[in-house]
Amino acid sequence: QVQLVESGGGLVQAGGSLRLSCAASGRTFSSYYMGWFRQAPGKEREFVGTLGRSGVTTYYADSVKGRFSISRDNAKNTGYLQMNNLKPEDTAVYYCAATDSPLRWLNYRSLGAYNYWGQGTQVTVSS
Repeated sequence: QVQLVESGGGLVQAGGSLRLSCAASGRTFSSYYMGWFRQAPGKEREFVGTLGRSGVTTYYADSVKGRFSISRDNAKNTGYLQMNNLKPEDTAVYYCAATDSPLRWLNYRSLGAYNYWGQGTQVTVSS
């Protein structure tokens, strides 16, 4: 098993940047595919992006492509979500997620692809 803890959320003005971290403990972090999701008030949790185990393969939601980037430092057991040019519509609770199953990760946009989740961190973007 792996435990995930997000940090780095906060309040930022539109156009600003934030970097979220996802600290993993338990099994070797490099064994896991990592995903980021977000949930705005009154909305369903939605896919933001995902990163393969080696840190090479990435996929992003169209809404964040070109503004957000995902990375990982397996030596530090930590994943990151760099968010640039933030917009008010990016306001949400952001969650990191992980799976060690290549088959499950084929469906990487789906909540069900991931079997480990963090508690979330709030990101608020003011206009």
